[in-house]
Amino acid sequence: MRAIKLTQQGFTLVELLIVVIILALLAAIIVPQFASSTEDAKISSLDTSLSVVRTALDLYHQQHGEYPSAIAATGGVACAAGTAGDGAIDTEEAFIQQLAYYTDRDGAACTQQNSGAFPYGPYLKKAELSANAISEDATMVIVSDGDLSLVPPANTLAGWRFDNVSGKFVADIRDPNNLDPAGNDYYTH
Repeated sequence: MRAIKLTQQGFTLVELLIVVIILALLAAIIVPQFASSTEDAKISSLDTSLSVVRTALDLYHQQHGEYPSAIAATGGVACAAGTAGDGAIDTEEAFIQQLAYYTDRDGAACTQQNSGAFPYGPYLKKAELSANAISEDATMVIVSDGDLSLVPPANTLAGWRFDNVSGKFVADIRDPNNLDPAGNDYYTH
């Protein structure tokens, strides 16, 4: 009987090293692209959130003559059905209720229209602010300065800042260690 010699087929160490080096080079090229796209997505989300709220603020101001939270969300015609607003002047509650509930001409808020007694709004779909995509914070600071620049205090990394006199709504971020890719503070978006 004749013996057949079988040789084992496989990759040599050099071939395996070449494959590993090629994969490492591809990873070095591709991974930074994902990192920058994540930052781009956060900035896009921030800009979208700012745009949505600013549009709601403009419409509210057109219909009421004042910005939300400049007046209380309480009072006016009784909210016969639904839940009445209870936000006081200069509070986040008044801001949210006046944008997310139905309102009357004087800014009183109610979760239901009540046969047309609350004909305005809602201006936002949900009764909460989305988190700031950069700081991941949904808190809001309300001021009544009337300052169109609305610059947050130095070294601030929070949610949102709103001036209910000027209507300016910005990201409440001013941190020299946390700038957008163009080197600008996020509150300038």
